[in-house]
Amino acid sequence: AAASVHAQRIASAADAAALAAADAASGAVPGVPCERAEQVAASAAAEVASCTVEGLIATVSVAAPFGALPVSATSRAGPPPPTE
Repeated sequence: AAASVHAQRIASAADAAALAAADAASGAVPGVPCERAEQVAASAAAEVASCTVEGLIATVSVAAPFGALPVSATSRAGPPPPTE
């Protein structure tokens, strides 16, 4: 149960970090996108393993150990795709 809760916490940290990076990329909040992701991840006791921004879309992977086991999650955030 504890491992599941930890995995959910890391997934939430990835979501929040990706949203922060996408917001910075769009200019909705000040800052450098991947630096904002690192700040948000750190507030959840996680580290950014990777961060890429293509246009307004941010993809962020975060990691934090659970005991001796590595736990990671990846999330993507940005505007919705255009509709035709």
